[in-house]
Amino acid sequence: MDGNIPSDGEWTALVNYLGGNDVAGGKMKSTGTIEAGTGLWYSPNTGATNETGFTGLPGGIRRYNDGYFFQHGDVGHFWSSTQGSVPSAWSRRLNYGNAVLYRYSDYNRNSGFSVRCLKD
Repeated sequence: MDGNIPSDGEWTALVNYLGGNDVAGGKMKSTGTIEAGTGLWYSPNTGATNETGFTGLPGGIRRYNDGYFFQHGDVGHFWSSTQGSVPSAWSRRLNYGNAVLYRYSDYNRNSGFSVRCLKD
């Protein structure tokens, strides 16, 4: 994972600019819900404003060990280019139930998460 994928430090800079972990996720999530027919997130899609234009979508996760896809509609999980302890890397996650942007270092790098590239 390299190239234009943001590092963990670049994700942190974005979170700080947006006011911290507790509100950054809502500012990054696309709006609307599946139930209302207005979006791709499950209800309640708490705090979603997409005021940043990031339009974070709930792509879910692909498990590394068996290829099973799950949590689509629930979470948008994004890789960073920063390696954690082997075999993991740092990542960030949006959740349908709150406005938090979570930070993780314990997911296997062979898991399938979304990526968001930086613009040159």
